[in-house]
Amino acid sequence: MFEMKNEGDETATKKTNEAFFKELDKDRMEKKCEYAVLVTLLEADNELYNTGIVDVSHKHERMYVVRPQFFIPIITVLRNAALNSMRYKSELALIRSQSIDITNFENELQLFQDGFMKNVKDSSNKFQEAMDGIDATIKKLEGVKEALRLSNKHLLTAGNKVENVSVKRLTRDNPTMAKKFADLDEDTI
Repeated sequence: MFEMKNEGDETATKKTNEAFFKELDKDRMEKKCEYAVLVTLLEADNELYNTGIVDVSHKHERMYVVRPQFFIPIITVLRNAALNSMRYKSELALIRSQSIDITNFENELQLFQDGFMKNVKDSSNKFQEAMDGIDATIKKLEGVKEALRLSNKHLLTAGNKVENVSVKRLTRDNPTMAKKFADLDEDTI
């Protein structure tokens, strides 16, 4: 924002440059300008303002006072500052985007790790369930094996008993049956 001030010789009350600083700063902030420059012919005998570009930001932020002959140099200074500012802003944006990329990468990596570890834990739980199931099945099969072994033993015992069965043995303590078999033997001869 630029403001020009000039005072004619016929003016009875002479104003100072500083009298315009507060209003100029207020206008700069209202219009959202980055810098304010007072181009002035006031205080013509003041050596401070006659030497070049005067930075008065110690009183009002980003404010300069110049004589008309320094108007082009202040524009050049502000232009260069703006270009440098744009370059720094662009570099800062790049760094921020890289930082965001790194943060996103770290977040994605953490999500992957968390998901992978959940899968490992779930897999480990299922593995343990399977191992417990195998152990239970083995125990059941061992019980079935023992039952089959006992069944086989009983069948062999029964087979042995059947082999030892004879008519004589069945009738040995039964005199009626012994007589009938004896009668049968006599009839067949």
